[in-house]
Amino acid sequence: MADTIAAIATAAGRGGVGIVRVSGRDLLPLIRAITGKSAHIPRLASLTNFQDASGQVIDQGISLYFPAPRSFTGEDVVEFQGHGGPIVLQMILQRCLDLGARLAEPGEFTRRAYLNDKIDLAQAESVVDLIDAASCEAARGAMRSLKGEFSHAVHDLVDQLVNLRLLVEATLDFPEEEIEFLVEGKARGQLQEIIEQLHKVFESAQQGSLLREGLHVVLIGQPNVGKSSLLNRLAGEEISIVTAIPGTTRDAIRQHIQIEGVVLHLFDTAGLRESSDEVEKIGMERTWQMVAQANVAVMIVDAGQGLTDKDNEIAARLPSGIPLIRVFNKIDSFNLAPRREIHEVGADIYLSAKTGDGVDLLRRHLLEVVGWQHAGEGVYLARERHLEALRKASQCLREAMNNIAKMEFCAEELRLAQEALSSITGEFTSDDLLGEIFSRFCIGK
Repeated sequence: MADTIAAIATAAGRGGVGIVRVSGRDLLPLIRAITGKSAHIPRLASLTNFQDASGQVIDQGISLYFPAPRSFTGEDVVEFQGHGGPIVLQMILQRCLDLGARLAEPGEFTRRAYLNDKIDLAQAESVVDLIDAASCEAARGAMRSLKGEFSHAVHDLVDQLVNLRLLVEATLDFPEEEIEFLVEGKARGQLQEIIEQLHKVFESAQQGSLLREGLHVVLIGQPNVGKSSLLNRLAGEEISIVTAIPGTTRDAIRQHIQIEGVVLHLFDTAGLRESSDEVEKIGMERTWQMVAQANVAVMIVDAGQGLTDKDNEIAARLPSGIPLIRVFNKIDSFNLAPRREIHEVGADIYLSAKTGDGVDLLRRHLLEVVGWQHAGEGVYLARERHLEALRKASQCLREAMNNIAKMEFCAEELRLAQEALSSITGEFTSDDLLGEIFSRFCIGK
């Protein structure tokens, strides 16, 4: 890459400090032109004036020079750290552009780091995940991925697959040679170890995906069963309007909460009933739209009435595969104790949104129903494409196991499994995917 890129690397708006970052080849002439200094010690913060083309001082701050290849992008990198006023930073950036740099595209600094083998693709994605982390646990998981823990686990699997593939391919090329390792028992045992290790990686990645994406939970039910009261209780504040008038909630109300570091996106929806009110009908249509996008459906029922035919009709309309939690609310009015009952189609939880009794049962069950275990060491943030690649690799390895006596088929499934795993870190990745990934970064990263 011959061109030099520049961008403001700090958030928009006013702040105490602002940074203009530049990356390219041979940046010393640009640095001299802006700072007026001829000598620049690598990786040493230097107090300096930032000058315009006429030599007038734009700002006073710190310049940091990182010569290639020991920099984030693998190219020469310089940061001009000045005062965080938008006008000042724009003037410094414009000076860089006047000296031959161009404005960086979103994610271009990180993309260059990836293309220059400073980080792999999974690490590159973790940069934006760290920035966007919605909880402390998510930030820690993103940092583990950025440090390469996820990539190391994937590379370890790939290395084991490569060794197994070499021996399988050798058997195909030299069938007259006896290779002791390929006696069926040993080959099967080695493959089983890889499958088990892959399963552990998938479990950790799945936990990280929950931390990154959060859980979409939709509250549904008939009017006046306590959906808005339950949302307020879970959120810890009065978000939804609560009245005894049916149809008070006309549109979906969204609120974000955290349980053990997992972000829950809660949707309080319009009560489902027969209505001639056009606005209420629109609200109910939006309710079903929210249900279609949810990870979990929580159907609230009046504990005094129990399940009605209308409740059963609502449950029957739910998309197949979506977990259902039935919440029997208002137990305080009927002297019922909070409890949880597990059954074939889901779970029943008895609680009071008014007093809070039993709400912790719901909180815990919401995490259990999506397989949440913990946010301890070994959990790294993962994206849906990572999970899909791990699923594909797992499927290929199972097919390889089923065809272990048919070496040609086994060899092909092992190759496909390796290719799927390598797509996570970027060894086998299309340019289109790279463009999609890095376009979601902010400018300056």
